[in-house]
Amino acid sequence: MSEVLDSYPQLLRGAWVTVQLTVCGAALALVLALLFGLAGASRHAWVRGLNRVYVEFFRGTATLVLLYWFFYALPLVGVRIDSTMVAAVLALGLNVGAYGAEVVRGSLKAVPAAQYEATVALNFSPYQRMRRVVLPQGFALMLPPFGNLLIELMKGTAIVYTVGLADLARVSKDVQGSTGETVAVFSVIPVLYFVIAQVLLLFVRYAERRVDRMLGRRPSRGPSLGTIAAGAPGTEAAG
Repeated sequence: MSEVLDSYPQLLRGAWVTVQLTVCGAALALVLALLFGLAGASRHAWVRGLNRVYVEFFRGTATLVLLYWFFYALPLVGVRIDSTMVAAVLALGLNVGAYGAEVVRGSLKAVPAAQYEATVALNFSPYQRMRRVVLPQGFALMLPPFGNLLIELMKGTAIVYTVGLADLARVSKDVQGSTGETVAVFSVIPVLYFVIAQVLLLFVRYAERRVDRMLGRRPSRGPSLGTIAAGAPGTEAAG
């Protein structure tokens, strides 16, 4: 076990790669989810058709297959992605973004019809309706499932070791091979993944509280990020 703990710089570097992949992949997935989720809620059939093509294709394709496509197949047709990190982010973002697009579409549809009717009565333009009323309320509904997708994306980063990226999964194999400590290594690695997941969820919960306060669903002085992390008494009662 001591040999595994002595390899902590290598493990931390692998964890940092995993965090980078998660953050960059999530950023791409969020942009795609918003774009195609809004398309799915459009009144125009051809715009909704774009949503269906994207969602059904990338939701029905394995992330590993997408990764191999970007890394191995595209260079053969003259499109070269020089960075392995970029190829991994594209594969993860496109796949998770397809699930996120359905979350966005469903959340926008879940906003009460009375809210929309009120914006029509106030003579809001379609852009004003979406920006000021529908999207803020829909965003509050999106955050919990987005948190789940973020964790799934983080766990999905483990596939990148197949194309040579030294993420946490790849480093764990290297440390296991160099130390021979199979049980110790594969006991430490799940803990590191768990820690990363909890940090990500902490920020998602913080974002939920901020959005709820913006919408007037919580007191203006809610718990801070540090309070949430510490699990201070009264944190849940504030919700």
